[in-house]
Amino acid sequence: MPVPEVAESFAGQVNRITLGATKEDGGTRTSTVTVGGARNVVYGGSVNDASEKPVIAMDVLDSKPTDWPDALVEPYKDVLDSPGDWAKKCVEEFGAELICIKFEGIHPDKADNDAAHSVKVTEAVLKAVGVPLVLWGCGNSEKDNQVMPKVSQAAKGQKCLIGTVEEDNYKSLTAIALADGHFLITAAPLDINIAKQVNILASDMGFPPERMVTFQATGALGYGIEYAYSIQERQRLAALSGDKMMAMPVICDVGYESWRAKEAKLTDAPGWGDAKDRGPMWEATTAICLLQAGVDIIRMRHPKAVVTVKSFIDQIWPKA
Repeated sequence: MPVPEVAESFAGQVNRITLGATKEDGGTRTSTVTVGGARNVVYGGSVNDASEKPVIAMDVLDSKPTDWPDALVEPYKDVLDSPGDWAKKCVEEFGAELICIKFEGIHPDKADNDAAHSVKVTEAVLKAVGVPLVLWGCGNSEKDNQVMPKVSQAAKGQKCLIGTVEEDNYKSLTAIALADGHFLITAAPLDINIAKQVNILASDMGFPPERMVTFQATGALGYGIEYAYSIQERQRLAALSGDKMMAMPVICDVGYESWRAKEAKLTDAPGWGDAKDRGPMWEATTAICLLQAGVDIIRMRHPKAVVTVKSFIDQIWPKA
């Protein structure tokens, strides 16, 4: 007699959050994005156990990139000097549901842009598009503490996702995100225990766990994706098992990490195929792999990769 199949059930659930504030909610966004809500692993359980559809946040840099390969520059070559136009192109031509302003240019080793420049960029993007925003610092703690509070204030009331905060540098940005009504990105270096600790530290400052999104350092295809996948999987299982300090939706940075891979950007490797196809394939493959570990928001860059990943999402996640 065949054994009946029984769908494994879990006690916990991933938090469901809605980014973006419309006019009715006191903001200027024309759309919102809801993520999270999973009650089972990807492919597991019933349709009702599935999360909200994962979403793609397309990157817009605060200053013109100087190290992007030609294949990545090409789709944006007419807008790279204008973050507002860049964001508008991502939304209107490439279908971005979120825009991530990456303040790469504030890094002291790059353009070393100041807070006034960053506020101007934020205001320009807010004016250019109506989708919710992700506001992402440069990773230099000292400079982020100088600039990102001003960026947060410039977008006050818009319910943005802002970060990142880490174990040894979380107080300033956590406080300002709480004051300005934003959601917070808590970060860890591919370490599930540190991730939980950062969430606890931010929570101890009064920041609601229900307004946090967690970020583990992303490993691209061929560059640690197996370990990144296993960390994301463990984190999701902890959330589903009822751990409230691990129940946050997850964001990953696929675009930046994928285009750092030599296989994505080298042009003098004819045996590897055309670089204009190879790079987007590397990015799309990385994203699709991590989606199956339970990632909710994916930062991406090349529009061809975005089309591929959106098609995968539409096939796997139930229609709304």
